[in-house]
Amino acid sequence: MASVTSVEVSIETFQTLVIESSHTQLVILDISADWCGPCKILEPILNSVAAEYNEGEFSLTKLEAEDENMKIAGQFSVRGFPTVIAFIDGEEVDRVRGFPTVIAFIDGEEVDRFHSAQTHDFVRDFIDQNLEKF
Repeated sequence: MASVTSVEVSIETFQTLVIESSHTQLVILDISADWCGPCKILEPILNSVAAEYNEGEFSLTKLEAEDENMKIAGQFSVRGFPTVIAFIDGEEVDRVRGFPTVIAFIDGEEVDRFHSAQTHDFVRDFIDQNLEKF
């Protein structure tokens, strides 16, 4: 059986692919940006975990927050990237925002930083908890 794969959405397709689809299945929306380092870390994790589920169990959608698509990010008060939102029956039911950032300081000066990634287990738990709501 086929597995869940990511579908690109835009301002033109958002209503159909996210809001309307969420009346028949859980929709997970990954809002990210091309320039966002943590987004590039999260995307393959989301895709890998989604591939563990059968097609039709939920829909994984991706929105690049640029140009006109920023209106959608603003509509949902997205303040950082990546933001992952779960939708059921046209409404947001859960969200995960950003990544923890670890910054190293020496003598009051920043010397290094990194963004830690959410684990496969964390993403799987997020999906499973929201599938239970549907």
